[in-house]
Amino acid sequence: MLQKSKQASAVETTVLASGLRFPEGPIWLIDGSVLLVEIARGTLTRVTPDGDVDVVADLRGGPNGAAVGPDGKIYVCNNGGFVWHEVNGMTVPGNQPDDYTGGKIQRVDLETGEVDVLYDEVNGIMLRGPNDLVFDSAGGFWFTDHGKIRPRQRDRGGLYYAKADGSEITEVVYPLDAPNGVGLSPEEDMLYVAETHQGRLYQWPLSGPGEITAYFGPEHRGTVLADPEGGPLFDSLAVDSLGNVCVATIRNGGITIITPDGAYRHVPFDDPVTTNICFGGKDLQTAFVTLSGSGRLVSRRWEIGGLPLAYGRGWP
Repeated sequence: MLQKSKQASAVETTVLASGLRFPEGPIWLIDGSVLLVEIARGTLTRVTPDGDVDVVADLRGGPNGAAVGPDGKIYVCNNGGFVWHEVNGMTVPGNQPDDYTGGKIQRVDLETGEVDVLYDEVNGIMLRGPNDLVFDSAGGFWFTDHGKIRPRQRDRGGLYYAKADGSEITEVVYPLDAPNGVGLSPEEDMLYVAETHQGRLYQWPLSGPGEITAYFGPEHRGTVLADPEGGPLFDSLAVDSLGNVCVATIRNGGITIITPDGAYRHVPFDDPVTTNICFGGKDLQTAFVTLSGSGRLVSRRWEIGGLPLAYGRGWP
């Protein structure tokens, strides 16, 4: 049964599903259901409008960001999994697990249930922890590799561009410090990447599909668009129709809304591990938010409609 509550901002929030195993990567579908991943469960899962929760595909490892591609299939960043912990009633990810075999980009055919691996390396180097992705109108996709953490080591991450048919993958920016959410401006002339541990949002101007302008090589992390005070941890993001970047924010759980000129404000949710947002509904003015620590998918009316994604609008 769907439950409704009031957030601190006095906007009614509806709990669509609970008991999820660290949900992320929500995708709104035209039938009113929401696809998402359950990272700790290793699945691609569908939440129906009635609140039923059904496993669509067993992806194993750690399925993370997800998106609809130009062929109607679901593309998933698989980070390879985590060691999981329960802290103050919250589920939180930890180090690289003992059964880790690497990260990958997976493709899921919802009609047949077939899952295939599109990429697991770039230039002969294994992907470590692919995290989030976004498609452009040319049919390619940007994705971040967050890396993995071990007891005394932490990988450096990067930003990549790949073709949906599996024919080409390019390392565009390396290294980055735990890159997470990635998104495109309405005109697809600006790319945004959120870094988790720094709590910063970076931007790069684009000259074409997979092409960043004014990139000066290693250690050039782009221009900082926003660096909020208070030590937030940034997770995944979505862009609204006005070009504002809505970043899911951990620690002070909620959504940080960052304007194209760098101003920002925070919309709180009642879970310190708020990890992802997508937009849906006929006017794209319903926000679907994953509250991962408590294992919930919630929705609420948003003041500005979301930016239509390159693919998936009207897709069943």
